[in-house]
Amino acid sequence: MVLPEEGYLLRIFIGESDRKDGKLLYEWIVLEAKRQGMAGATVLRGIMGFGANSRVHTAKIERLSEDLPIVIEIVDTQEKLERFFNSIEGHIREGLATLEKAYIRFYRSKPTSNY
Repeated sequence: MVLPEEGYLLRIFIGESDRKDGKLLYEWIVLEAKRQGMAGATVLRGIMGFGANSRVHTAKIERLSEDLPIVIEIVDTQEKLERFFNSIEGHIREGLATLEKAYIRFYRSKPTSNY
């Protein structure tokens, strides 16, 4: 797959314990991104954060949280990301989503070997 130099970055901020039909929501989003042909997706687990409800979630040892912040990042064209987001938005009960311009420097996979 070839991406243009000017792409977009979709970031979705949710909680680690958020679910969709019994499956972790971040897993469902990544698998849905793959199914819809997005260029790629990465899930990042935060060690501390808060959102719209102002409740702090932290990984401090004295207060182990099972609902740490999760950020899903997906880079592709604006059109594909808009289409993808519109298809999943109704399944995200709470969180935040942002879309921003991203300048793609390279997008490549490791060459396959014939060993």
